Amino acid sequence: MDKSLNALIKASILKHWDSMALSDMGGINYQYKDVAELIAKLHILFEGAGLKPGDKVAICGKNSSNWAVVFLACLSAGVVAVPILHEFKADMVQHLVNHSGSKLLFVDAAIWENLDETTMPAIEGAIYISELGMPFSRNKSLSDVRNNLNEYFGRKYPYSFDKKDVVYYEDKPDELAVISYTSGSTGMSKGVMLPYLSFWSNVRFCLDNLHFLKAGQGVVNMLPLAHMYGLTVDMIHPFCKGCHLNFLTRLPSPKVILNAFSQVKPTLIITVPLILEKIIRNKVFPLLEKPMMKLLLKVPYIDDRLLAKVKENLMQAFGGNVQEVIVGGAPLNPEVEAFLYRIGFPITVGYGMTECGPLISYCSSESSKPRSVGKVVDRMQVKIDSEDPLHIPGNILVKGENLMKGYYKNKKATDEVLPEGADGWMNTGDMGIIDEDGHIFISGRSKTMILGPSGQNIYPEEIEAKLNIMPFVNESLIVEDGGSLVALIHPDFDVVHSLDMDSEALAKAMDENLANLNAQLPAYSKVKRYQIRDVEFEKTPKRSIKRFLYQL
Repeated sequence: MDKSLNALIKASILKHWDSMALSDMGGINYQYKDVAELIAKLHILFEGAGLKPGDKVAICGKNSSNWAVVFLACLSAGVVAVPILHEFKADMVQHLVNHSGSKLLFVDAAIWENLDETTMPAIEGAIYISELGMPFSRNKSLSDVRNNLNEYFGRKYPYSFDKKDVVYYEDKPDELAVISYTSGSTGMSKGVMLPYLSFWSNVRFCLDNLHFLKAGQGVVNMLPLAHMYGLTVDMIHPFCKGCHLNFLTRLPSPKVILNAFSQVKPTLIITVPLILEKIIRNKVFPLLEKPMMKLLLKVPYIDDRLLAKVKENLMQAFGGNVQEVIVGGAPLNPEVEAFLYRIGFPITVGYGMTECGPLISYCSSESSKPRSVGKVVDRMQVKIDSEDPLHIPGNILVKGENLMKGYYKNKKATDEVLPEGADGWMNTGDMGIIDEDGHIFISGRSKTMILGPSGQNIYPEEIEAKLNIMPFVNESLIVEDGGSLVALIHPDFDVVHSLDMDSEALAKAMDENLANLNAQLPAYSKVKRYQIRDVEFEKTPKRSIKRFLYQL
């Protein structure tokens, strides 16, 4: 059972049998023994549908305890799980169900209402993630088992269901475990084929390195389970550690999240920059902008005491017990990061991608460096395709046990990132450098890199980071138009409206921002003009802007 993911899952269930495992905030609660029993019932259901190891099962729904149970049931039966983001439109959900060859579809009732089973001819049936209701079936055996599931369960376990009945599929490292359809910022979805080894290696790294998270402690699960960051690091890992997972079933606004923190009091928080930045900008920065605070922060000794108080209040806002906040999925705003480092907040930024299930790099908050995304994780290698990897950004290449098997039914896309003759090295599509200590610094995406007038490499993300911290800017994109750089800006309309600014005043403020921005940039990367956008940019579930939608 060396390097077996299912062995880790089984061991945790047996060890923490009577402990709390999964909860929906304000809803259902499952102990580890309850999860084991529900998994056993789903295995009976899989058998009724005629599923065999290697068959595909699609899961499309909002985060919930039952979503996690369905996923764990797939892993522990050797069935390939196909998580589908619930934000996808109906035609995309149907396309991915068909493309993956899924034989069963677990789905939220609200999503099923907009689907058409006639467009998904290969599925044996559809089952609601909550309560396992079955609105559709093409399989008599499946229908019979579902309608009499408790009876079938009673026949299989006539006396009681206990620890000896927890028997799971013996996974092999190279076997396919999950097909994860990306929702990337630079193009259409691709089905990433992740083997059991990738999940085992990711989970093993977290178990070995995140020592401060203990069995029995609470975790707030706010990231999409259909995305590898939320699935592997925030769900499977703490489950294998024996933690109590608490799922947000409502839209994760700062208010909802902070309320959850106050209830759960987590020691580990996994988040994306947008969520953290909104909390800091809404709860902290307005206080620091007050004239008296600005003055006092310039006075030696008093500034340290004030910042210590700010840190204490922020720690309490995060539940009071947090020992580390790991940010991933996108770069953290430099101003927010610099402030958190200044007050000694336990922040660190990691780096990964779906194709690595997801981890590539991480280091603890105690040894992290500003603007770095950490050091390469265990069982992985990183190298920079550059003549001077310490100073000149190049393509970031990775290989190791976390790596995918390729893109499902898409050899062309696979060959582009895993070309023959590359000795297993995958091109991440990101550009960066590695310093003398092994810390990775990302410059930007190679796909978004803009070539300057004299061949200079311009990384729009670096310009956006400067622009996003300027007055009245909520978010921005830098794009190319006829050889010139243009800033697409979505203003912070909450602030604009609170100050009763009209369009003329807003334009004047943005003119000043553009002038200040260009004063910080070399001549070849200056921004010529800007456009105001009235609505937020469309984003992926991990809150990255879908850049490919906004080219001029």
